[in-house]
Amino acid sequence: MSDAPLSLRSRSEDLAAPFPALLAEAEHLAATVMVGDHGRRRAGAGDTFWQYRPAQNHDEMRAIDWRRSARSDNQFVQDKEWQIAQSILLWVDQSAAMSFTSLKDGTTKAQRARTLALATAILLLRGGERVGLTGDLLPPRRGEMQISQMAALLSEDHADDFGTPVADGMASHSRALFVSDFLGDLTGIETAMAKAAERDVRGALVQVLDPTEEAFPFDGRTIFESMTGAVVHETLKARDLRDRYLDRLAERKDRLATLARTSGWQFHTHHTDTAASSALLWTYSALERRA
Repeated sequence: MSDAPLSLRSRSEDLAAPFPALLAEAEHLAATVMVGDHGRRRAGAGDTFWQYRPAQNHDEMRAIDWRRSARSDNQFVQDKEWQIAQSILLWVDQSAAMSFTSLKDGTTKAQRARTLALATAILLLRGGERVGLTGDLLPPRRGEMQISQMAALLSEDHADDFGTPVADGMASHSRALFVSDFLGDLTGIETAMAKAAERDVRGALVQVLDPTEEAFPFDGRTIFESMTGAVVHETLKARDLRDRYLDRLAERKDRLATLARTSGWQFHTHHTDTAASSALLWTYSALERRA
């Protein structure tokens, strides 16, 4: 009897092992953030009453709510709530670099990035939006099943040292979220943002960093090695590199912020030793649908 089915099952279980934990953590994070319905409400096409507002010159006479207007010297119309679902696509860096943490048993950049992205997706879906992943892996849809599929896909690790955003699959006028440390070659993110701008896609860049990557606390003999071991650099005077490193990191952040601003996006840096809820609130607000 062949042991192939047993081997396949073992590999499948190993692959799926992080999935329940990621989903549970994202659900918990989403539950800690209280987002009122008003956060995404806009006047627009729909059948649900939202608010009364004073009539304006461009309003047609048939739009006047005469019952409400009879109680005042002014004329009022009803605004309906915008009910057109927005498509929002996510790209999360799953490269080896994201598995770094400077603390024993600390939160890795990958854990925080995936949890933050999935919690954002949960909030968006519950707000009536369609959410998916860039590329052709998971087109934007609604429903709880979408969350489960997204969690399974985001639980996978990729072998590359650094990740490159995938801009495929983004429909015109949709929204997008890219989450990464953005410490690799920025050519890929620039190309993806250019494609997004061509389609009038707006969104947010969230840079997730370990506190050590922000502070550079190294001194003396130090060996710097990428997570795959492909890049190794040894120095006897690590502190001499600190100022140059911090300058380059600041330049990179400024480059990312400028890229986001010129593309109509927003940029935010989040550290893994700070509360994930604050980053979730920022991200959800940055992705608010425009009427």
